Amino acid sequence: MRVLYTIGVWLYALGVRLAAVFGHQKARLMVRGWSQVDRTPQATKWVWFHASSLGEFEQARPVLESYRQLYPDCRVLVTFFSPSGYEVRKNYPLADEVRYLPMDTPGNARRFVQQYHPAVAFFVKYDFWFNYLHELHRAGIPTYLFSSIFRPGQYFFRPWGRWFLRQLQLCYTHIFVQNDESLQLLQSHGVEHCSIAGDTRFDRVHQIAVAAERDEVVENWLSGEGQKCKVLVAGSTWLPDEELISQFHNTAIKIILAPHVISQEHLRQIEKLFPDSIRYSECANALVREGVSDDAITQSHNNAIPKVLIIDNIGLLSKLYRYADVAYIGGGFGVGIHNILEAVTFGKPVLFGPNYHKFKEAKDIIALGGGWSHADINSLKANLTPLLNDREAYCKASQACTDYMQQNLGSTNKIISIVTH
Repeated sequence: MRVLYTIGVWLYALGVRLAAVFGHQKARLMVRGWSQVDRTPQATKWVWFHASSLGEFEQARPVLESYRQLYPDCRVLVTFFSPSGYEVRKNYPLADEVRYLPMDTPGNARRFVQQYHPAVAFFVKYDFWFNYLHELHRAGIPTYLFSSIFRPGQYFFRPWGRWFLRQLQLCYTHIFVQNDESLQLLQSHGVEHCSIAGDTRFDRVHQIAVAAERDEVVENWLSGEGQKCKVLVAGSTWLPDEELISQFHNTAIKIILAPHVISQEHLRQIEKLFPDSIRYSECANALVREGVSDDAITQSHNNAIPKVLIIDNIGLLSKLYRYADVAYIGGGFGVGIHNILEAVTFGKPVLFGPNYHKFKEAKDIIALGGGWSHADINSLKANLTPLLNDREAYCKASQACTDYMQQNLGSTNKIISIVTH
């Protein structure tokens, strides 16, 4: 089975290289990353954290930062599979080296482990690279998987997946899962070295919320004309989300809209849907020209502050939820919703589209009365209107979000206590 797995890896790599030849940008970045020149690292205690992409890296950060605080003399290696992680975090200051993970072939895995020989290795959630796991196990290197979820339909638990299940049994020192269902499933299949530690994303979004700085540009826009409106922050939206929100939009609310894709084409689409809008960059430029006055904004928009602020840069969203009365989380009309916890950690009720069933936190928050799903404009209005107009209903939903966050903090401490025992 290992041979078949490796053949699959080679075929995947070939597909990526062909895509790069034909101009696929992400594939080009991956191929360029694989070609990084190996060097002999300084002989020291390397701690290896691997994350597939940016989302998994953010999950890893609380564990990485806690581990580094405990062992300040260690050297941290961070690897990524996807450009979405590497390109954003290649200069992450708490890592001594950040690089792409070479493709998971036996030769690459053997050279990589021999090159760094980490004191310990960490993987996040769903990232299973079986040749690397084999080499780490063979070298006797403690290896951990955390924030993982297992489901009965996964290949580990199929009749043809016994080899993969065997790797879970052999190659990990400990597996930290998010819930009791995952724990029972692993234990029923002979994986005993596992425990429930929860999801480190709760710790991470809480860190972000505590450290979040105020945004002068947004606050100046919100205070324009002295109007006090309810605020809907719509984060990581796609066009179907934006089309739906545009049908609800009225002068009684202000909207901060942070699209998932920030391209000029998409921004122009949004501006057609919301004629009464302004880009964040325009507001920022106005502040530079006029100080804290909003004259430059009103002059270009018929002497009225636009009701929709379009966030046309990356990295602001997580701190913008603090300004929301209600949060709309995008992606629910596509493959799945984006991160709801960034809003929930501020105690903000959340709304999202129908494709949320793969996300435990979304199902949890619906059950607790802090979130709602909608399929069309009618259900969106039915969910959103009470939150904007009924103070008692709003406070109840907000408290449900706050309580949910508090109950789920502490995953990092559980992991660190076992890893460093």
